[in-house]
Amino acid sequence: MTLAVQYIRSLLFILLVYLGMGVLGLVFAPAAYLSRNGAILACKTFCVWARWLARWLVGIRTEVRGAIPQGEVMIAAKHQSFLDIILIFHTVPRPKFIMKRELLWTPIIGIYAKRIGCIPVDRGKGGRALAKMVKDVAVEFAEPGQLVIYPQGTRVAPGDYRPYKIGTGILYDELDEPCYPAATNVGLFWPRKGILRKPGLAVVEFLEPIQPGMARDAFMTELEQRIEDGSKALMREAGFAADAMD
Repeated sequence: MTLAVQYIRSLLFILLVYLGMGVLGLVFAPAAYLSRNGAILACKTFCVWARWLARWLVGIRTEVRGAIPQGEVMIAAKHQSFLDIILIFHTVPRPKFIMKRELLWTPIIGIYAKRIGCIPVDRGKGGRALAKMVKDVAVEFAEPGQLVIYPQGTRVAPGDYRPYKIGTGILYDELDEPCYPAATNVGLFWPRKGILRKPGLAVVEFLEPIQPGMARDAFMTELEQRIEDGSKALMREAGFAADAMD
């Protein structure tokens, strides 16, 4: 397949993915309004659509590895593109994401994010934002589900590095629950920016959980090492040059 053909397929894929999001958002609106379960079902149905379309149209096969987190736990995941959100949401029973507040104003996504219990964070307000996040998480944690946070706070392209933010450590202390690190290589195939999607095996891998009780600094060091090492291993497996990451 030529690059031009793959580019055209990628553009069609993007259009169909978001068209499907809009259609499913409207179809499931009554169920989502009536219950959180209805909103979760709508989002999981969209994940099925997106994963199937990715494989059929642009050749992105998807796989989730490791023990799937259950119960009241925190998931701290590497974030490379929208695809890792899709894979985590589709696989985990009742995920609730820490998300940037601006997404609340995104059509469809913002409405459903609020309905399923996602926690918005104002990233520009420093300590006040952290305090509010902890308070909101405590309220939301009363509902069954798995809290998903991206410790670097944003999408990070393969081979790039962003520091891990202390908010994950604060939540680890406050929640006193196991934390599942999650590694990924999805950005090699579905990038954080741009149109071109590349064929290959996109993976999210849940790693062994970090049990509660560690000192915050030690936890953050352990978390970063596990996620970064796991993600590098997945990217090497996919053929990404090792010297681009070291």
